[in-house]
Amino acid sequence: MSDTPTYWMIVTSPQNFARTRELGFTLQGIKSRHGKKAAKMQAGDRLLWYLTGIQSFAGTATITGPAYEDHTIVWTSKPGEDYPWRFPIRADTILDADSAVKAADLLPGLGFVKKWPIEHWHLAFQGNVHTLPAADFDFIERSLQTARAAA
Repeated sequence: MSDTPTYWMIVTSPQNFARTRELGFTLQGIKSRHGKKAAKMQAGDRLLWYLTGIQSFAGTATITGPAYEDHTIVWTSKPGEDYPWRFPIRADTILDADSAVKAADLLPGLGFVKKWPIEHWHLAFQGNVHTLPAADFDFIERSLQTARAAA
């Protein structure tokens, strides 16, 4: 376990987020092409979910153990993708998809989206797994906590 966590963003569908919820937020999987990223994930790293379609942040968690490979179907997307890289997690701040925080509302406070012109901010959320700066993760998590308290 590193002294400094890595902050990961999982970009997934509301349906796959619901599957993680059904597992009690004890396990998360990532797509097969992200094996190298999975190998870097370790206990103490933090995780954030961005939900496609509704373009919102829905929760945070802490990784509690090393990644491993398992091909049991839990999450789905394109045919043949079974999200084989899995790691145990513990939920921290979780919202329902219908009360998730819209990414567009947070754009002015996020550094990582500034790589793209503002009208193309969606490009920051392409792909399944990204690392985030600590400041961006903290800003999003505080926004989630505020939304949860208001719900």
